[in-house]
Amino acid sequence: MLGSFLLFSAAAANANDLNVLPSADEVVAKMMQHDSERQAALDGYTALRRYTLENRDHHKRAEMLVRLTCMKDGSKQFEMVSSDGWAGARKHVFQRLLDAEAEASHANVRDQSRVTPDNYSFAMIGEDDVNGRAAYVVEVTPKVPKKYLMRGKIWIDASDYAIVRMQGMPAKNPSFWIKSVTFEHKYEKHGPFYFPASDESLTDVRIFGRTDLTIEYFDYTPNTTASVLRDSLQTK
Repeated sequence: MLGSFLLFSAAAANANDLNVLPSADEVVAKMMQHDSERQAALDGYTALRRYTLENRDHHKRAEMLVRLTCMKDGSKQFEMVSSDGWAGARKHVFQRLLDAEAEASHANVRDQSRVTPDNYSFAMIGEDDVNGRAAYVVEVTPKVPKKYLMRGKIWIDASDYAIVRMQGMPAKNPSFWIKSVTFEHKYEKHGPFYFPASDESLTDVRIFGRTDLTIEYFDYTPNTTASVLRDSLQTK
């Protein structure tokens, strides 16, 4: 009887060991390594984006279609294809969004917005399923509240160690006129690479009220074939 109890206890302990999650720092270290490999294999890309801004309180809506060119160094250039609807949003909001992202893509600014140990502290929350794949859920806390950082959670694919989802709020309120901002970013796998798929954010502005912004990403064309990354990984 005692032997059976000890055998069962040992089996249970082994099962628990299999379910122990890695630390957040371990997962983030692997994420950074894999991200570096993917970036080295990517010579930039082109894509289309559709921006939709809707103010429910004032029943106003605007849309914009943009062609994005991302260079090898990560810098981004935008070309407006078309826009329609709420003139104020088209003139002021949309252009500011594009200008802010173009600025954030510059090398001297990009490192300040990346999900890295230099910018964030990490804590493992658990596991989740994202698009049928296992992912680690990690809490991210900015070490210093900066313009391009966030406070919230990220989901990291457990096999590819790529961010597949982000949810939270800006680490620093972008303006006195903005009461709050919440957002969710989702990413999809295209060959060996992960690109943004959709953004949804809700901004509560003191004068205009609640405004929803949705960004859809599509028609990605990477400038590098998947074989480059595959050959790179096979040499590891």
